[in-house]
Amino acid sequence: MLDDDPFAPAPKKALSLEAQLETASIGELELRIEKLKQEIAACEQAIKAKRAQREAADSVFGGRPS
Repeated sequence: MLDDDPFAPAPKKALSLEAQLETASIGELELRIEKLKQEIAACEQAIKAKRAQREAADSVFGGRPS
């Protein structure tokens, strides 16, 4: 038995980033930038926390060998 629906729409192909940027409005691009800035800030916070954890572990167990 086949599960394929012959009447189902064909799956949409993902647009390249260039195509997405080309078709986006100024407002959509500004929103995208804000979301990316938030992601960058979250990544920077995660790096800061991980460095603090590493420094704490190094102070207890000694530094990592070079």
